[in-house]
Parts: sequence; structure tokens; C-alpha cells
Amino acid sequence: MKKIIKEIFSTSLYLLVVLIVTYLVVQYVGQRTEVIGSSMETTLSNGDNLLVDKISYRLQEPRRFDIIVFPYQHDKDTYYIKRIIGMPNETVYIDTQGTIYIDGEVLNESYGTEVIESPGLAGEEIHLGEDEYFVMGDNRNNSTDSRDPSVGNIHREDILGKAWVRIWPLSKMEVVDHQ
Repeated sequence: MKKIIKEIFSTSLYLLVVLIVTYLVVQYVGQRTEVIGSSMETTLSNGDNLLVDKISYRLQEPRRFDIIVFPYQHDKDTYYIKRIIGMPNETVYIDTQGTIYIDGEVLNESYGTEVIESPGLAGEEIHLGEDEYFVMGDNRNNSTDSRDPSVGNIHREDILGKAWVRIWPLSKMEVVDHQ
């Protein structure tokens, strides 16, 4: 009888440790998220599953072109995945030809390849605060992003983490952050 109680206690303690470690990993280290929609095509596709790195931004600041995950402000269970285009204290502007300007200079990038049809809020200069980021999907004409008032500029504290590894489907498994 004593041996059974000892075994139950030992197993219970083991399971408790596993649950605590799992909680800490999900809360502070990484999290799985699924891409829903085509706003990040061709980099990420609908149905892709990603691991989100929650540690990097505790040690360093986000960088331009990082793919980040943040909560959608109007639905607590919805997270957006977008690419950082504008950094804190910069000015972002998109002209009528769809050219993106950062502080008056043309942004040299190769992620959004189609001509932007609607500059949205960025049709006028957007001045980012010291903790604000301007984000866009790679599929620029099919993305609700910082150009849309429902998303707007993203505050540093709202960034959950950065997309790190695509884990599903297995045929597309790769590191997403190539920088």
C-alpha cells in the first residue's frame, strides 16, 4: 500500500512539473499559431502553423521586416501576423503610385511585389511615436494592416513575438525569420 501511495505521489509530482514547465514555455518562450487568410502570401499561406518566438524581443528590439504577431484590438481571441515596415519615430507615406516612403526615402524592399492600390491612412504622412510600428501584409492589396484604422500603428507592448518557424504542413517546414 505504501508503495502505491509513493508511486501516485511521484507520478502526480511529475505531472505537476510537466504542466508548470509547459505553462512557462507557452507563456514566455514560444507559442503555436495558425495563419488564417492570405494577407502574408507568398511568404505565409492560409493554414500554415508557426512557432512564435516570445523571447527575442525581451532581449532586443524588433527590426524592420520582422514578421510579428500581435492581438487584433477588436477581438481578444484574434491575432494578426504582419511585417514591420515603419519603425519608432519614423514617418511613413505611400503615394498614389503605391511607393512606400520612410522619412521621405523610398523603402527598398522585396516582400510586397504588387502595386499598392490603396494607401489607406498612409496616403497622408503617418508619424510613428517612440513605441509605435507600422505593419503591412506581404499581399499588400489583400491585407488589413496599419493602413486600416481598425489596426493602425502597433505599440511595442502589444507585440506578442515574431514568427520563427513554420511547423505545418511538414512539406513547408522552414525558418521564417531569415535575417
